[in-house]
Amino acid sequence: MEQHLSVVVALVLVSLCKGWPAPNFCHQKPCPEYQLVGANQDFEERRYVDIDLITTTVDDQTPAALMAARSRLESYRQSQKKAGYEIPSDTWPGMITVTEGEGDPHLSYSWFLPPGTARTNSTDPSVAVQTRPGATVYVRVFGELPSIKSGRKNAALLRAALGQAGKAFDQHTYTGAGYDGYFSLWHHNEIWISAA
Repeated sequence: MEQHLSVVVALVLVSLCKGWPAPNFCHQKPCPEYQLVGANQDFEERRYVDIDLITTTVDDQTPAALMAARSRLESYRQSQKKAGYEIPSDTWPGMITVTEGEGDPHLSYSWFLPPGTARTNSTDPSVAVQTRPGATVYVRVFGELPSIKSGRKNAALLRAALGQAGKAFDQHTYTGAGYDGYFSLWHHNEIWISAA
């Protein structure tokens, strides 16, 4: 009996040490940890842990502005590498957060930082290191080419589905999360809207 109990305890400890089993769309790369709370044909409800990000503002909705934002994040990553801190370049997702209000929407571009990533403070005032607190997030998955336009369309579809389901959610902000390179043949994209 004692030997049987030891085997069970060992199996439990091994299963706890394996860590979070990331979904296939993360391509075996680091990505934010979450627990699936529920799902239906229109959206998933996920509970995310705290997420560390490097973030920069996107000046407008043009491809050139998005490329400039990406370049600022890459410059930050390279400056950290020169300072002796390795910021991984192979994490998912890349995220565009859109906050709507009066006037033009505010956009920011972020890269996920795996837990425990050592870094110094940013010397570039246009790049911020931030923590997105753990939260319940509603997620719509879509497979088309990522763009501001497809993000806006899928955010509207998710908002409509959440309204029909009677869910309370953030009415002004959504995040587009991409898990594949732009020129990939297949795309796993998501729209995230936080629960209110």
